[in-house]
Parts: sequence; structure tokens; C-alpha cells
Amino acid sequence: MDFDLSDDHELIRRTVREFAEGEVKPVAEELDREKRFPYEIVAKLGELGLMGIPFPEEYGGGGGDSLAYALAVEELTRVDSSVAITMCAHTSLGTQPIYLFGSEEQKQRLMPDLCAGRKLGAFGLTEPEAGSDAGNVRTRAKLDDDGWVIDGAKQFITNAGTEISGHVAITARTGDDEVSNLIVENGTEGYTQGEPYRKMGWNASDTRPLTFEDCRVPEENLLGPRGQGFKQFLHILDIGRIGVAAMGVGLAQGALDEALAYAKQRRAFGKPISKFQAIQVKLADLSTEIEAARLLVYKAALLKDAGRNFTLTAAQAKLKTGRLAVRATEEAVQIHGGYGYIEEYPVCRFYRDAKILTIGEGTDEVQQMVIARAMGA
Repeated sequence: MDFDLSDDHELIRRTVREFAEGEVKPVAEELDREKRFPYEIVAKLGELGLMGIPFPEEYGGGGGDSLAYALAVEELTRVDSSVAITMCAHTSLGTQPIYLFGSEEQKQRLMPDLCAGRKLGAFGLTEPEAGSDAGNVRTRAKLDDDGWVIDGAKQFITNAGTEISGHVAITARTGDDEVSNLIVENGTEGYTQGEPYRKMGWNASDTRPLTFEDCRVPEENLLGPRGQGFKQFLHILDIGRIGVAAMGVGLAQGALDEALAYAKQRRAFGKPISKFQAIQVKLADLSTEIEAARLLVYKAALLKDAGRNFTLTAAQAKLKTGRLAVRATEEAVQIHGGYGYIEEYPVCRFYRDAKILTIGEGTDEVQQMVIARAMGA
């Protein structure tokens, strides 16, 4: 068993870390404060080939694997969660459905722009009455002579309302006991993006409700076979959990980095507070937990890349890292003392960004259900 990264994986980690430190970190606080979408950063991510890491080069992707993608997500989240979730949702939720279930025409038409970051992809699953109960889809799509007619609403959707948003892949009830996925491109008549939510964190990312009123799309916008939507989105969520778990590790690591740096320079009673055992215990515990969680995330990615079942491991990784991110950011704020409560310090933003990791991509309670079922309970 080799725990060392390959040269290619080490290169992408180093590349993304340098980009995050040089391009994202200097503007992260400002983007968060102004609730401003990072268009310039997304464009640069596209230029570096980071908006399509796990997809084949024939469709404009980077030809990488899930581990390379997880490494990139982790390194971005060490510095800023808003940028990370923009790339993460675009890749795992926006582009993956096209690659996995799309026709060759759909892939050839949509994926080059998605992989280059010229367009953003989104996934519309959650509804007012279909969150954790994801199968309770109320959005409907009826097929007539002119194509599909969609009526319904989605909420908490990432990447759908920016100037570069290209499409949303939505779940819709296409029969009484039938759920399918459909591609709805931005600019389609009857498709409206609502105002962005006022959020606790992820302030520089785009999250808003969507409505569909007599929204018509061509029959060929069906994504994969009719009636396979439920099975499709469960698989997409499994993949997405690897990315979100990588976010949890990255955010926890970023919080530890900031806490350690502050503890080494902040003096009390004549010496740096890092010399006090109470602070050392916090730092040591976090370091240990982060390393264990990181290995769990990497295992989930490696299982997927090996073509093996990764549902259980991805759910375990997502459950573990979300909780760890909350704890790590809280401890980082505590170590900073009063300064941790001040917005100019990154740990304040990290603390606000952490909580959603126990909710999005399936709540902790849903992860526990998935894990228990995979165990045969």
C-alpha cells in the first residue's frame, strides 16, 4: 500500500496550492464581504484546465481522475470555500450528468465549454418538498408534439444564475411513478432564476431558487433513458460527496494552518500561546483528525477510479469531514480569541462556511442512513 502521491498528483496539488495562495487568497475576504461572484478566478481556473479535471480530453477535459479532482478541491478550500464550491458543483453536479448520461451529441455540444470554464453547469434536485426526501419530486415534465413542457420549482441551486451559467440538469416527474432528468439551458423561455439567497457563508458563490412555468425544451433534451432519473441522481450524489468531503478536509486544514500561525506569533504571559499545553492539545487533535479524514477521502476517490463500489466510503468521508470542518473552524476561532470574531481574519469566514458541509449533498442524518444500509443494518 503506497501512501505517496504520484508525480502527476503531486504536480496538480502544488499547482492548485500556488494558484489558491497567489490568486484567490488576496481577494477572498473582499469577495465574501461584497458577495461578489469570482468571474475572473473562474476564468483562470478554466485556463489552467481545472474546471474539467476528471473528464476525457476528447471532450475538452483534463484527462485526470477523481483523486486529482479531490486534491484540487482540497487545495482551493484551504483558502476559500466559495471558489471551491463553484468549481465543485460545476464539476460533480453540473458536468458529470452530461458526461455520464448524455448522448454523444449532448456531450460534444456542451462539454467543451463546461470543461473550459466558459460555461457553468448546475444540477436541480432540491425542491421545497424534496430535500432529504429526494424522491418526492413535484416538478413535472409532459411530452407533447413540440417537446417537453416543464412546470415546477427548485431551490438552493448552485451556479444557475451567473452571467456564464450554461444549463441546469433537473429532475422532473415524467409519469406517475417515473422520474427523469432533463437539460434546461439558460435563456429558455419559461425558465427563471430567482434572486440569490442571503446566506451565512459561501457568500461569493451563486445560490438561488429556480422556477419553470410552461418551460419548453426539445424532446432530445432528455438526459439518458426516460424513467432513470432517480437512479441517475443517486449516482451523481455519490460522486458529489467525494468533492464535498474534499472540501471538508481542505477547510479543516486551512483553519488549522491559520490557528497554528496565529498561535506562534500571539504572545501572552511572556511567550507565544503555542507554548501552552491547552493550545497544543487543540492543534494536535485537529492535526490527527485531519490526517485520518484525508485518507478516507482519498480512499473514496481511489475506489471510484478503480471502478469499485464507493458509496459507503464516500458517505463516511462526507459525514466525517463535514463534522470535522465545523469543529476545526470553531477551535481556530477560539485560538484566535477576540480576533477570531473579526471579519478581517480568515477563520471568521471559515467558521461561517463550515456548517453547510453538514447539510449540503445530503445531511449528516442522510449519510448515516446510507452508511447503515450499506452495512446491512
